Amino acid sequence: MPGMNPSASSSDHLVVLTGASRGLGLAMARQLLASPGCMLIGIARRPEPALDALAAARGSVHEAWAMDLAEAPAAAARLSAWLAAQPLARWGRVTLINNAGVIPRIGPLGQDEPGALSAALRVGLEAPMLLTAALLGATAGWAARAGGEVRVLNLSSGLGRRAMAGSAAYCAAKAGMDHFSRAVALEEAAGPHPASIVSLAPGVIDTDMQVQLRGADPAGFPDHGRFVHLQSAGLLDSAEAAAAKVLAWLDRSDFGAQPVADVREG
Repeated sequence: MPGMNPSASSSDHLVVLTGASRGLGLAMARQLLASPGCMLIGIARRPEPALDALAAARGSVHEAWAMDLAEAPAAAARLSAWLAAQPLARWGRVTLINNAGVIPRIGPLGQDEPGALSAALRVGLEAPMLLTAALLGATAGWAARAGGEVRVLNLSSGLGRRAMAGSAAYCAAKAGMDHFSRAVALEEAAGPHPASIVSLAPGVIDTDMQVQLRGADPAGFPDHGRFVHLQSAGLLDSAEAAAAKVLAWLDRSDFGAQPVADVREG
């Protein structure tokens, strides 16, 4: 069952998912809520109401937090407070999925608005770091940590590992996500009850971001033709197919062995 570890009870999995109302995030939310007993906290600026009905029908729980992750400290503070109120042994498995991301207008950096660049870095890098810190701090004494069942999955991109003109802010956020995941993995490995962390590139997916890339002005975006080809050649995964691959990776017994990974590399 996607998103559920067979070694853990089906009724004690807490998942915190950012960007839960669109694209890959929404597809993951639907698949996670199909697991009876899962509790999903979905963070998005505009939550998807249909997830409440899905949760009720499947015997799971959905709690929507309408928050703008460009205001990352507020989101992290809310998560810390919520986790602090939970009994230490309540959850057998705890997962944070940092999925939300923003790509500013495609084109040269010098033509971007400062506010757009700031938002891209706040949502794509600052928020994942702050939410990860909140989760690790709050769960330090939890039974799930002692059982090795606290996981952080950061949704990265091939563009964090291969620079692309016209998307400097997005590339920087994803590269930063990869490297902070490596650093946290080293920190956790030195502790008595380590959490596992992976920064995972999910492949190319047919989402609004792909529409934005195909609609960009080729004059400031040399890779424009590549993204047009990906769609015309049928090389894009649907959000549902990509979500299944990502959640299958989350369930791997060796999750965390590679802190930076790609679903296409098996």
